[in-house]
Amino acid sequence: MTAKIIDGKAIAAKIRLRLRDRVDQRVADGSRRPGLAVVLLGEDPGSKIYVRNKINACAEAGFESRVHHLDSTTTQGDLLALIDELNKDDVIDGILVQLPLPEHIDDNVIIEAISPAKDVDGFHPCNVGLLAQRRPGLRPCTARGVMRLLDEVGAAYKHSKTVMIGASNIVGRPTALELLIAGATVTVCHRFTKDLRSEVERADILIVAAGKPGLVPGDWIKPGAIVIDVGINRLEDGKLVGDVQFDSAVGRAGHITPVPGGVGPMTVAMLLENTLLGAEMRDRKTGPHEPNPGAGKE
Repeated sequence: MTAKIIDGKAIAAKIRLRLRDRVDQRVADGSRRPGLAVVLLGEDPGSKIYVRNKINACAEAGFESRVHHLDSTTTQGDLLALIDELNKDDVIDGILVQLPLPEHIDDNVIIEAISPAKDVDGFHPCNVGLLAQRRPGLRPCTARGVMRLLDEVGAAYKHSKTVMIGASNIVGRPTALELLIAGATVTVCHRFTKDLRSEVERADILIVAAGKPGLVPGDWIKPGAIVIDVGINRLEDGKLVGDVQFDSAVGRAGHITPVPGGVGPMTVAMLLENTLLGAEMRDRKTGPHEPNPGAGKE
């Protein structure tokens, strides 16, 4: 068996084109383009690349974008003041503060300062809580990107055993919540899980977001399983690899995402989708507490 590669880059490109059509229709109807503000502190090379990719994606989808590039010594108070300005800015529908932040700034304080209605990362406790209540509004981007990849290959959530490796607030926990909404039976594994191999071997759908290169050997994979590798790790030689040993896993899985080119592009596409949703919510003068009409139920 050779797994079918789930091409996140191609899928994300199609999503951006559909978003461009929706934005063009908004403009034709007399509405403004959605606006995204990205805040970057410091000169971290990886963060600068991520920000550049997001701005390029905005341009491709017809969004307005602003970058606020601040010095790494910016105080938490000054950053909070900027966020307050952006919260009040009528042409900004989404605010993204690029993580990680310098050590002297509390990530949680910054995330909670962003208006839930403009929290296009989907990290605000309000938005995560709504997801837990099955009333999602602005959803965490990577988790939603994972679900779109699974939808693309026709994952049978209600009839499959799903294993999520990783329980972070950014990926693991919200992805597990998304899977529950879809009707999946979910096992969440983490650093305290005993006998990880046995859990993986039973998984029809396996999602790995542990941040440990090669954590899952290919011979653990159930033949025919769908494997979504969220991990992206840079080795000493500069090569990017995932949390799954791809070369051996591709011989057992039914579908598998590559690293890079799998989940990463989908995260950016979902960021744009959230920004457009934020603009549409503001057009309707509703808040993130309003249920998403398209949200599924168990």
